Amino acid sequence: MDPDVAPRAIVAGHGALPGGLVSAVEQITGRGNALIPFSNVGLGRAEIESGLRDLLALHGVNVVFTDLPGGSATFAARRVQHDTPGLIVVTGVSLAALMDFVFCDAEMPAGESTARAVEKGRAAIASVAI
Repeated sequence: MDPDVAPRAIVAGHGALPGGLVSAVEQITGRGNALIPFSNVGLGRAEIESGLRDLLALHGVNVVFTDLPGGSATFAARRVQHDTPGLIVVTGVSLAALMDFVFCDAEMPAGESTARAVEKGRAAIASVAI
């Protein structure tokens, strides 16, 4: 991990996916510490929401990436967003999107860096048939 890279976002979702995505970003880019994994395993609605609030406060980040648009992590992040001005929630996250995000200049506004990441994530999806 690059010690000069500060946390910039939370990656929240089901099972081992958040940790796996962060691990893959680290393996490929060395910038995994820009992302904080948060799994909802064994947590109820209130626990997911309070866990996200705690991580946001602890790390001072204002971006949450989630795995499913209709998943419990997204619902919790949206509830937090309701009373957290400036919090950006990005759903349907992918490795391509996260890699783009961690390479954006940390000084770039979060809205701009997340919009870029979303576009990179969309562009990376393809169906290959033989």
